[in-house]
Amino acid sequence: MSSHPNIISSSLIFFLMGVPGLEAAHALAKEEEAAHAWISIPFCCFYTTALSGNGIILFVIITESSLHEPMYYLISLLSTTDLGLCVSTLVTMLGIFWFNARQISFHAYVVQTFFIQLFTVMESSVLLAMAFDCFIAICNSLRYTTILTYSRIAQVWFAILVWGTVILMPLVLLLKRLSCQSHVLHNSYCFHPDVIQPSCSDNKINSVLKLFALIVTTRVDSIFILLSYILIIKTILSIASPERHKAFSTFLSHIGAVAIFYIPLISLCSVHRFGERVLLYVHTLITNMYLLILPVMNLIIYSVKTKQIRRAITKVLFSRVSEV
Repeated sequence: MSSHPNIISSSLIFFLMGVPGLEAAHALAKEEEAAHAWISIPFCCFYTTALSGNGIILFVIITESSLHEPMYYLISLLSTTDLGLCVSTLVTMLGIFWFNARQISFHAYVVQTFFIQLFTVMESSVLLAMAFDCFIAICNSLRYTTILTYSRIAQVWFAILVWGTVILMPLVLLLKRLSCQSHVLHNSYCFHPDVIQPSCSDNKINSVLKLFALIVTTRVDSIFILLSYILIIKTILSIASPERHKAFSTFLSHIGAVAIFYIPLISLCSVHRFGERVLLYVHTLITNMYLLILPVMNLIIYSVKTKQIRRAITKVLFSRVSEV
């Protein structure tokens, strides 16, 4: 450690445990490595599905001119954030399960923590932008193309990126002020609450900033999303029956994406805040699966439920096969 007792040394090494509890269940090192190898199989399936599926959606939206519309551009932003979440945890998670590489430097810890939180905040903001898109499409359809122009979508993407960076940068930089008795992280990746723990000194500022960042991002986003839903439902109930089914279909897809994001996030926060008696490996499995299920479920919702994207994917895949 450095000469200042309240500052983390840049040469500090953290130790990632992977899935805590395996050491107790498997006393021998070889048995533990075998257990990690078996656990890695479903994780690899999730990673492969999320990376390839979201990559295909991005490729299809970029190459198919029929999908060059605001709604599909927003879906591409959602796929981009999902890819970012996957890539942010890929190296450390598979490194533990495949190569038993558990050590991570402090700088690598800070970088991974920042990007995981950044893409989580961006996901919430993209969902808010998609809720606004759905609101305009249903409640003010005549002005849809004039309100949501291509340049405005680009501005929204840039604003989301800057907003997330500005909110999270002080929180991540203040990690250097902490002095932790334990350098063991009970996850397969760098999870911020693992360092902000009772064994850390001077963590009040970090805790306050974390709460502030949570309120001004996901909490505010969820409030505006809820308000847009109320207005959308009110409008849908007032339109004619033939158009009501189509409007509800578009609306339900977005509700699914929002529920997949917020319900696990609330569960994750509740477990870490009030689940002191929950087994440690349960905490870890919830955090790991949250970041993997989210990209896969968004992929299923927008590739299966959205007919235009489904047709475009089929067209691209079959055209590539026929060329081969």
